[in-house]
Amino acid sequence: MPRNDQITRQWHLLRQLEGSSGRSLQELVGNVPDDYPKNARTVRRDLEALEAVGFPLVVEKHAGQTRWRLMEGFRDIPALGFSATELMALLLSRNLLKPLEGTEVAESLNSALSKASSALPPQGHEYVRTMERMFTVGLGPHKSYRAHKQTINLISHAIDKRRTVQMRYYSASRDSTGRREVDPYHLWFASGGLYLIAYCHLRKDVRLFAVERVRSLALTDHPYQMPLGFNVQEYVQDALNVMRGRRIEVELLFSKKAAAWLKDKSWHPSQETRLLKDGRLKMTLKVANNEELIGWILSFGGQVRVVRPEGLRERVKVEAKKVLGSNR
Repeated sequence: MPRNDQITRQWHLLRQLEGSSGRSLQELVGNVPDDYPKNARTVRRDLEALEAVGFPLVVEKHAGQTRWRLMEGFRDIPALGFSATELMALLLSRNLLKPLEGTEVAESLNSALSKASSALPPQGHEYVRTMERMFTVGLGPHKSYRAHKQTINLISHAIDKRRTVQMRYYSASRDSTGRREVDPYHLWFASGGLYLIAYCHLRKDVRLFAVERVRSLALTDHPYQMPLGFNVQEYVQDALNVMRGRRIEVELLFSKKAAAWLKDKSWHPSQETRLLKDGRLKMTLKVANNEELIGWILSFGGQVRVVRPEGLRERVKVEAKKVLGSNR
């Protein structure tokens, strides 16, 4: 049995052993994940392995039944309200905020986790290190916001105080920097980037602003009120990744080869998929009609065909020809 499988099984056992009444061998075996052996011998070996590395297991007899549990001091961390495995999971998740390293958000989280982890017994820390050797999160392409700490802090303060801000902002589409006055509503991290959702006084509309393109920012004394009923999730729901636009219903047909790895992947909440008898995959989405959508479709190369709408199919065809032309 691979070491990774053993660690995962033991993690599930620790979760069960945190119950105040403990668990019998039969209960432990019954709750082992379906992918792992459900037999008493394996569970006993895992219990022995946990005890060998220092987890304080208590074995008790209750109503003629042997029950295992974690010792009180390890099972609960009263000052935090966290169990030991909850705290260990938190420590594992800290790498998810790596793109925000150097900012107030990441520094505060690291400080909080450092304080919280001091309540974890030594064997818990060792177990976290073991888990980190077998499990990591690939963040994919992302921007670094270490140099934008002051901007993020000012934006956060403006959102909290509901104050309008004045900023100099670089527009990539126009390749120019201009002055904007905006009412900041929300900071949104998506697709490896941090974006400010704000009402733009110039455009008279709610817009997205990339934080790294803010050249300077000043907090004003002008208060604002967020429109009643404005919902951040509804505002961004049409975006495939980040860009918004007019919503359209898209139908795509993927090859059998692509279907093998696409069928279990979720790209958008509106996504619906159907595996056809010949092995191909039909997918429908209701997303914003923009360059982001076209680029995403082109990323699948010849493994996808746009069924509808016709206008999108033509735009993809034009962009594909441009790619061929640029290589000549």
